[in-house]
Amino acid sequence: MEFIKKFSEIRITDLPSVGGKNASLGEMFGALSQKGIQVPDGFAVTAKGYWLFLEHNKLAPAISVLLENLNIQTFDNLKDIGAQVRKLILDAVFPPELKAEINAAQQQLEMRVGKNRSFAVRSSATAEDLPNASFAGQQETYLNVKGDTNTIKACQRCYASLFTDRAIKYRVDNGFEHMKVALSIGVQMMVRSDLASSGVMFTLDPDSGFENVVLVAGAWGLGENVVQGNVNTDEFLVFKPLMGQVSQSVIRHQLGSKLKTMLYSATATSDIVQPEDAIVNIDTSVEQQKRFVLNDAEILILANAALQIQEHYKCHMDIEWAKDGENQQLYIVQARPETVQRNRNKHLYTDYAIKEKGKVLCEGVGLGNRIVSGKARILNHPSESEKLQQGEILVTGHTDPDWDPILKKAAAIITNQGGRTSHAAIVARELGAVAIVGAGNATSAIKDGQIITVSAAEGDVGYVYEGKIEWMENTHDISRIEMPSTQVMLILGHPEQAFKYSFLPNNGVGLMRMEFIVSNAIGIHPMALRYFDKITDAKVKAEIEQKTSLYPEKKNYFVHQLAEATAMIAAAFYPKDVIVRMSDFKSNEYANLLGGKQFEPKEENPMIGFRGASRYYHPLYKDAFEMECAAMKIVREEMGFINVKLMIPFCRTIEEARKVSALMKGFGLERGKNDLHLYMMLEIPSNALLAEEFAKYFDGFSIGSNDLTQLTLGADRDSTLLSEIFSPFDPAVMQLIRMSIQKAKKAGVKIGLCGQAPSDYPSYASFLVEEGISSISFNPDALLKGIENISAAEKENKMIFEM
Repeated sequence: MEFIKKFSEIRITDLPSVGGKNASLGEMFGALSQKGIQVPDGFAVTAKGYWLFLEHNKLAPAISVLLENLNIQTFDNLKDIGAQVRKLILDAVFPPELKAEINAAQQQLEMRVGKNRSFAVRSSATAEDLPNASFAGQQETYLNVKGDTNTIKACQRCYASLFTDRAIKYRVDNGFEHMKVALSIGVQMMVRSDLASSGVMFTLDPDSGFENVVLVAGAWGLGENVVQGNVNTDEFLVFKPLMGQVSQSVIRHQLGSKLKTMLYSATATSDIVQPEDAIVNIDTSVEQQKRFVLNDAEILILANAALQIQEHYKCHMDIEWAKDGENQQLYIVQARPETVQRNRNKHLYTDYAIKEKGKVLCEGVGLGNRIVSGKARILNHPSESEKLQQGEILVTGHTDPDWDPILKKAAAIITNQGGRTSHAAIVARELGAVAIVGAGNATSAIKDGQIITVSAAEGDVGYVYEGKIEWMENTHDISRIEMPSTQVMLILGHPEQAFKYSFLPNNGVGLMRMEFIVSNAIGIHPMALRYFDKITDAKVKAEIEQKTSLYPEKKNYFVHQLAEATAMIAAAFYPKDVIVRMSDFKSNEYANLLGGKQFEPKEENPMIGFRGASRYYHPLYKDAFEMECAAMKIVREEMGFINVKLMIPFCRTIEEARKVSALMKGFGLERGKNDLHLYMMLEIPSNALLAEEFAKYFDGFSIGSNDLTQLTLGADRDSTLLSEIFSPFDPAVMQLIRMSIQKAKKAGVKIGLCGQAPSDYPSYASFLVEEGISSISFNPDALLKGIENISAAEKENKMIFEM
């Protein structure tokens, strides 16, 4: 055949004749099928067919004349010219010889895959999906196409879609000549994902560029809902380095709302007037909304396929997948190079910080790691594009490729629907824009013309604040930073920020605050989950039931959420140490958790009351501590993160150290087994005075300077009245720190310090370095200044020593 190539005949080198999509499909079909990766069979109508179509109808001169009249400064006549070009193509006659070859190729394909199958007819431009010219969905795809007549109609519509408004503008913006870009068409067996699920995956985290994970996202039904951002998807993260070595490589399961399901239309006829006639978008049942679209075995099959595709192409990939509800098989239906992170300068790190938070109007998935402020503009349809002025913030339900010409004007994008793999998210990354997707009520919570601040710099959750909020930003070239001999570690409590912070120069995490995860990711008192049936407040019980509906045994909600949140941080810094401090809430803070009041004592002074190690073996909390240990056991043993070390806070006596150590051993966390290190927070004067005795039960210490200062001076650290007394430079405090370091070194255990003082005060860093501290841990915003102070102190000490 002159105009047809079967997928089995296509390789990536055929890109000039079949375009990026078809070249990739043919390459995978031919090279990866034998490795177990299933790619639906099909064929390509080559670019030669497109040129024949234009020549047969003498269209090229007329199209050129129309496009020459396009105003490429304002694009104010883009809609009119685009519509005229498309009408020329749709009114043209399909060449008989091209039609005959397509029909013959389809009959051959039906013999290979079955006569009752329907097909996807996909556009594949010869300048689409190249590493230097990738854009989301420039041309059209038609799904559930049945019969020869409909295939020809769909092909003609594909030719017309080479001149959609968005495609015309994209070519102008990227310097492609309109009449030098051809269109190939892929006719591919439809996977019956309408009876199952479909989605996308990336071979890295697409937001941060963190390379050690595969992100899999999906929803029920056909994949257009996912690509177009019509639904908030389920998301799964798979940790690459330990795949095949551990029993649990899926380190995160995030349930999306999946409000819509796209299906084949039962009323589709043989005469398709509009592509929408072939599909319907229905409300997803509540039962399916609460179910994950994939099980762990299926997630791993997809992740393995992603790794093989990445290895084959030697670059990170953006991949579409579909599950067939009839044979339960998983298929790869598209793959293209990921371009956003490839083009990013990973040596430049900019940190943003809100100075003072305001009223939150709405929140969703935050993308872009930046903060912007401006005027909100609510648009319901791309046809309203003239309302959006350069630098304004676009607020809408969701975006699809028809929005592409508009999005470049937006300083930020906010959508009601969509997840991290939606169209809005993909385009925002490519444009370098800030986005908040899946906000739910953005179009009602935000007023048109209102001044707002959009913050995507506070982790996975992005916030829209009322008015213009002040923020700080600093850019650093981290490639020029030399690490000091003293270990520099991070203090973290928010898993969603871990991937971003892993790019900072560091030696691991010196303090991961478990209570931050409990309050933010879980929000429920562990004893209220362990003894759910004993909760007396009906309202509280109903709220817990709603949050934990996927877990018949409620305590498993706590264990799994805590395990996965910890695993995110452990994965981000693997194989560096991540020291996890077991929960250190005070009783009043525990009481504020959902269901907490029933299980907490009332204390006059919680700061020095029922907290830390004293809780762990006490009947009021022992069962909850067992749940904490169960989560850590999953992280270390099932997920394989033996870089996770555990730390005990507020351990008052040697007897408490013995009790907690024995208790943890009984819960399956034995010091020394499977390289488990136990550390202790050194924050009570008794810890410093008896450091050598405590060292018999622990592998190291971490000085908690705030509590140590408070308890040494008898001054409440939160009291503004005592702020002059509360000083890290107090001689008594410094003497205890000096003593602690000396005793730890004598006992042969590590000792570090967590706190701001070494970054705020160069002299404090100098003091710690001079005493021989093993490590210093900083909050991310203080890390770079801390490294500077430590390095200066080490150079100063070296000069003194050499003199």
